[in-house]
Formats: sequence, C-alpha cells, structure tokens
Amino acid sequence: MKNKRLTLLYTLPQILLDIICIYASYWIAFILRLENNITPNYREAFHNFMPWATLICLGIFAVAKFYNTMWQFASLDELIQIFFGTAFASVVLLVMGYTVFRPERFPFTVYVMGGLLMLFFVGFSRFSFRLMRRARKKNQAQQKDKAEFHRVMIIGAGETGSMIIKEMKNAPETSGIPVVAIDDNKAKRGSRIHGVKVVGGRESILKMAVRHNVDQILLAIPTTKKKDLQDILQICSKTGCQLKTVPDFSEILENGIDTQSIRDVEITDLLGRDEITLNVNEICGYLTDKTVLVTGGGGSIGSELCRQIAYFNPKKLIIFDIYENNAYDLQNELLMRFKRLKLEVLIGSVRDAARINHVFEVCRPDVVFHAAAHKHVPLMEMSPGEAVKNNVFGTLNVAHAADRYGVDRMVLISTDKAVNPTNVMGATKRICELIIQYFSRHSKTDFMAVRFGNVLGSNGSVIPLFKKQIASGGPVTVTHPEIIRYFMTIPEAARLVLQAGGMARGGEIFVLDMGQPVKIVDLARNLIRLSGYEPDVDIKIVYTGLRPGEKLYEELLLDSEGDCTKTSHELIYIGTPIPFSEETFLCELEELRSCAGVDNVQMMGIIHRLVPTYSGHAEKSDALAREE
Repeated sequence: MKNKRLTLLYTLPQILLDIICIYASYWIAFILRLENNITPNYREAFHNFMPWATLICLGIFAVAKFYNTMWQFASLDELIQIFFGTAFASVVLLVMGYTVFRPERFPFTVYVMGGLLMLFFVGFSRFSFRLMRRARKKNQAQQKDKAEFHRVMIIGAGETGSMIIKEMKNAPETSGIPVVAIDDNKAKRGSRIHGVKVVGGRESILKMAVRHNVDQILLAIPTTKKKDLQDILQICSKTGCQLKTVPDFSEILENGIDTQSIRDVEITDLLGRDEITLNVNEICGYLTDKTVLVTGGGGSIGSELCRQIAYFNPKKLIIFDIYENNAYDLQNELLMRFKRLKLEVLIGSVRDAARINHVFEVCRPDVVFHAAAHKHVPLMEMSPGEAVKNNVFGTLNVAHAADRYGVDRMVLISTDKAVNPTNVMGATKRICELIIQYFSRHSKTDFMAVRFGNVLGSNGSVIPLFKKQIASGGPVTVTHPEIIRYFMTIPEAARLVLQAGGMARGGEIFVLDMGQPVKIVDLARNLIRLSGYEPDVDIKIVYTGLRPGEKLYEELLLDSEGDCTKTSHELIYIGTPIPFSEETFLCELEELRSCAGVDNVQMMGIIHRLVPTYSGHAEKSDALAREE
C-alpha cells in the first residue's frame, strides 16, 4: 500500500504537468493560427474539445508508459518513446476533430501546430528531469571536496551488507554513510539493518538513488551469480553514481572485510563468469613440494600464475623475467602474502640460451610455465624479426633446457591468434606449438600448450587504454564497430592453465572455453557507463579502422584440428594434433634462425612454409626493412 502511495506521489506531478503542456500546446497553436479572429464559437469549441483531448492524450501517454519511466535517466530510447507517443496522440486528436467534433472543428493547421508543440513541451518537460539531475550532479562534484561524506546505497542486505553498514557507521574515518539498502529477497523489505532501511529489490535502484540523493553505490553481494551481478551493474551504471564493491568471497574468507577492502567496480566484474571449480588434488599432485619456474613471471598472466602456484605450497617458486620492475613488485607482494613461500627472482631473457641453461642447471625445476613472449600484434608487425627471435627461439631455448635437465612437465602459454594467423605474432606462437609437439615425441618431459583468447586487464589490452581515454575526457577509440574478441579474466585464465597442466600426458594443445565472444564497442560502452558517463553523449566513441595484422574475429581451432576432445573439466578441451614432417621442420627452424632480423623477406617466406594457414605479410610492414 505504501509503495502505491509513493508511486502516486511520483506520477501525479507528471500528469498535472502533462495537462498543462497539452492545453498550452493547442492554445498557442489556436492563437498563432487565428490571430485576432478568435470568435466566440471558436472559443466555445476549444473549451468543449480540450477536456476530451486531454483525457485521450493522458490515456495514450499511460499506454506508452510515460509514467513508468525514470526520466532522470532519459536517453535516445526515451526520446523515441516520446515522439511516437505524442505523434499518435496528435493523429487521434486530428481524427477526432474531423469526426466527433466535425461541426466545431478547428483549421487543419491548428491540429498540426498543436501536435508539434505538444511534442516539444512534453519532451522538454521530461528531459528537464535529466537536465536538473545533471546540474545537481555537477554541483555535487564541485562541492565534493567540501562534503564530509558520500550518501551510499548498499546492495545486499545479507551478512556482508550488515558488516559493511556497521563498519561505515562505526568508523569515523570513513567518508561514506549508508542511507538505504536494496535486496531482492522480499522477506527483507521494510526491515532495518543497523538503522538502514531495506526499501526494495533491484527494480527500485534507479528510483531510490534519486529519492535518497545517493552518490555512491556499494555492492555487498560477493557470492551472487555473475549473471545477476551483470544485471544489477547494468542498472547501477544508469544512475551516474560512483560504483564500489567488496572483494570476492574467497578474499573475504582469507583476509576478512572492512571499509579498507572496498574497491571500484571493474569491467571484469561485468564480464567474468561464475567462480571456476578446480580439481585441487590433480593440481597438488604436480605442484606441491615441487620447484616451479615461470618465465615471463612478471607479466600479466605470469604474475597471476605465480600467485595461484603459491597457494599449492611449492618447494620453491622461481620467477624469471627480463623486466626487473614488475618482477620486483611481484616479489614484494608474494613475500607479504605467503610468509612461508621460498621464492627466487632471476633476471634474464629467454633469447639467451646460455642464461637459460645456467638457470635450469642450478635450479633444477620440476615444472616450467613458459609465459615469456612478445604479444603486441601491431608492434610485432613493425618488428617481425624480434617476434621470431623472442617467441620462437625463446621457446626453443626453454624446451631444449627442459629436455636436457629432466623437467617433469613444461606448459606453453599460447593464444587463439595462432589459429589461421593474420599477424606475425600469431604465426610465431603457432610455431611455438609445433616446437612443443616435436619435443613431446622425443623427450621424457611432458610438453603441452594451453591456447586461449584475450585476457581482460592484461598489459596492453584494451581496458587500460580505454580507462586512460575516459580519464582524459575521450574519445574512446575502437578499431571497427563489428570487431569481436573472446575474453577471460586473468585469475580465470591462470586457474585453467594450472588445471590443464595437471591433465597433461604430453603433446596436447589444450583449448580453454572462452565463453561468448564480446563486441569491443560494447566493452567500451560498459566501461564508459561504469565510469559514470553516458556513451556518445559525455564520452564519444570513434572508429579508427583495423590495425596491421588485426582481424574482426579470432578462432580457437584450426580446421584440420577437427572437433575438440572433452576433458574431465567442463571448460578445458584438447585439440587434435596436426601431423608434420619433423625433418623438414627442424631444417626450416635452422634457416629461420639464420635470417631472423637479417633478411625479412626470406624470414617471412620460411614462416609461410612452417605455418601454411598464415595469411599476413609482415615483411611489407617492417618500417626499417623498407628503408633499407
């Protein structure tokens, strides 16, 4: 009953405003058309016509859901709604004037002008709600430094929400105060948590954000399913409020929860899948009490692999990377989080065979994860020789050392760009897969590759670029409106790589289920909304064209690899290895080594022979080679 009263209080002013707009529209049209020729008959006709016209318009507006829309958040869709609603009402009034009120009908232009004015007045009255909201938000932003606290909406009235509300109320140093709570559980509605009222479910978020003047929304639902989380975040992104969330449930169990653990909502929260389940026994069997080496350990995937490996109590974890800053930061992080971890950080390049052999000889790793690689597609198109030297021969060096020093298993991190590659980076990774397959047939070491798509938030991915562009006011650049990619979060990818490593018997190319492909432009729009802006209104999206070596979509399997074989894990599959001539392969690898970075034309010719599905022409894009 109370909700109905609140809805009536919100709707009644809109109805009264619409009555004024309808009367004003046709009265102004009446005066403009007839000027000083308004006879008593016309006045009487107007007064007889308008009550019926107003009732009809209000009825049409109600059917068109004018009174069910939160106009504070109006956009192009609502503008279309107004146009069709008022246009239909205008046509109905015109027909009514020429039929029911035929003896007293007005000139035709009165109906036309009245309809146009009604479109303007009704539209302006609706969008004035949004203009006032924007003005209020701007004023709030200007006063933010002076404000003592944020007005916070808590989504989730469970145990986590209760803890957060209590913390925020008791901690004097916090800058937020909870004013309202949301929960989909109807049994909780109307109740209070530490004095904060639960006012409704997710359908109430927009309305309550306005009513309670909320400027920050905090998601306290760490165990909710990703599908529900995505739906709630889509609603929250329309409010223009700052969005915050609590850590994942696993982090809460490990570290507890307080106001210091609250973080900004990230795009990974929108696109990630439900928590991946792992066969812990299978992973422990090959990591626990083992010496584990991660090449490229300071990178996006490598560093997350190290974090995940540390949970399984290895005998020693060795981080090998050429970039000391990332490796140093990761070292400090791991030593703080895992007090008993025996950790060693070594600096060097996988291109240096002598350095690799020395590391293997001294450290004697049992398991190797090879994540070191050049991966930036456009940059490798400009320097294809470097892609070959680092990716191909770096992998060859690590594989040789793994075989020579008796490593139990080696896992290569590959990419979907290795499938029917259009760029030299993808072609080199495909050669890396062939190297792994070759060694698996001639070594006691179990060699395998894990192939997956783009990783959200990794170094060089679109997310950091979009964030910088949004922070500078735009525009956000997308190469093509139809470009799509498979995406996976960094922790998700790392967990599946570890799981695949436990399944290996040697020679497999594991393919990870990447879920549904995502349009890059949709990713950009979601990130803009999460940042509190409206796409193409506050922040423009500009299309720049495909870059060298880039294609509209990626694939996870070659045609000749056939269908994937299922494994015991629902998200991991095995591609069928493609037979190749080992003798020819080894000869061409040696030829490739001799001309890499020296003769690009010859080098790319060999790559075309090694990877027949490669369709790129990096020899034409290397700027230095062209100048020579």
